[in-house]
Amino acid sequence: GLLQVSHTGTLGATPSSNNLLLTMEPKDRPIPRRSLGSSSGIHYEEKEKPAISPRRAYIAVAVLCYVNLLNYTERYTIAGVLPNIQKFFTISDSTAALIQTVFICSFLLLAPLFGYLGDRYNRKYIMIGGLGVWLVTAVGSSFVTASYFWLLMLLRAMVGIGEASYSTIAPTIIGDLFVGNQRSAMICVFYLFIPVGSGLGYITGAGVANLTGDWRWALRITPILGVVGLFLLVFLCPNPPRGAAETHGEGVTEQSSYKEDVKYLLKNKSYVWSSLGVTATAFLTGALAFWMPTFLSRAQVSQGIREPCVQEPCNPIDSYIFGAVTVVTGIVGACLGSGLSRRFRDKVPNADPLICAIGLLGSAPCLFITIFVASASIPATYVFIFIGELLISLNWAVLADILLYVVVPTRRSTAEALQISVLHLLGDAGSPYLVGAISDAIRKSRSATHEWSFLSLKYSLLVCPFVGILGGLFFFITSLYIAEDRKAAAQIVEGTTHTDDRCRENLLIHTVRPSNDFFKCLSVHPGSSHVNLICIAQKLKLRPT
Repeated sequence: GLLQVSHTGTLGATPSSNNLLLTMEPKDRPIPRRSLGSSSGIHYEEKEKPAISPRRAYIAVAVLCYVNLLNYTERYTIAGVLPNIQKFFTISDSTAALIQTVFICSFLLLAPLFGYLGDRYNRKYIMIGGLGVWLVTAVGSSFVTASYFWLLMLLRAMVGIGEASYSTIAPTIIGDLFVGNQRSAMICVFYLFIPVGSGLGYITGAGVANLTGDWRWALRITPILGVVGLFLLVFLCPNPPRGAAETHGEGVTEQSSYKEDVKYLLKNKSYVWSSLGVTATAFLTGALAFWMPTFLSRAQVSQGIREPCVQEPCNPIDSYIFGAVTVVTGIVGACLGSGLSRRFRDKVPNADPLICAIGLLGSAPCLFITIFVASASIPATYVFIFIGELLISLNWAVLADILLYVVVPTRRSTAEALQISVLHLLGDAGSPYLVGAISDAIRKSRSATHEWSFLSLKYSLLVCPFVGILGGLFFFITSLYIAEDRKAAAQIVEGTTHTDDRCRENLLIHTVRPSNDFFKCLSVHPGSSHVNLICIAQKLKLRPT
């Protein structure tokens, strides 16, 4: 029969000829929404979704950044008041580190679930639910008494559940609101609030504990501000179609199982190697963020500069200074890394992983010097801490951008979730505890003194520079595959770019009889962005003549 494709893209048959007629006016026909199947073909649907307006997109980023700031402020408030917590519960270094470990473990265990849900259901509602859990459990952990340390651990684990829902999904929403250099800039802004929030966590925690004389009040500040973030999320954050930025607001949908998603990601070499590099970065930042203020405090006690803390509140000056250094290096490092990425990306296709590799490899000698110079000069120690953290901070915005452009939109939440699980499982979930356990083991080899307490922590921190070197090597390997994987992801989203002109002309303009060439064209160009040729062939039940 005669097949006619109308302006709306609907199919209709008229019994007047044995030929195949495709009648279409591409300029007048509205561009339909795209669908990515497991075969990566692009199929048409009649419904078109409008793009999110630029103004609304910028407001959404501002809201997401505010909540991200609170997340990391709350996360590192514990580190800012750690000496007070150790005195309050009378716990060792390794036991104190478990507070962070249980938080990260729950975070990583739930991240894959939220990644799965984020690729299939309304991401806004998932974030709202997770933020609600975070608010309740964060406040609850501030009311635990000295005899219920296990309850503090349980509540900190539940805080991790709330944060997992947000951290896996928020970057993918930004990825669906912007594209290209604009996306890189917005991701840079979003990830700026990781070091800024972390630094404010030290400052806020130590400051509130010192002001009120009770470390538990430090855990109540961010949840109060989080209520504001919850309302902003409800009223100002959209849930854009997945892939909206790449398809001008249309979005893409994908019919694939979770198993298929995981297989796709494991075959993506850039994703795998960059995830290992991110894990090394998380190991460094987790260990340094948790132990560095305590390390600096013990260094000054061992030098006789300061009296040891015998009752809370302990001297907060190291948390203040380290927090300020973290904020400044985070802002400068993220902006510098993102700027270098935008400057060299077009000229050097693998610039992003090379920037990350240079950052980690450069930080390793700085951290090594920091650990050994602390026993002689605290000002010099801060100088090398500043340089080391600056080099590590080059990575944050670049890392997120790498994931967004080497993974297709409908699998980004899953990719974020799996990456988060790996980086926390092998990174900052274990690094604080590992450092604390090594410190305890070394300290037990001699009689306890303040100087030996400092030296035991000093020797345990030596694991960090070696992990930094390993992470740099992972990013160098990533640079070998990044250009190819980025191109492959873009082609899946946009469809086959170069379609055979003769084949397209015959199918879209002329009346042609199905032939072997027709089916050869179908097999070579299954993702034509003009019309779904495979679908038409299947509906007509055509076979080669």
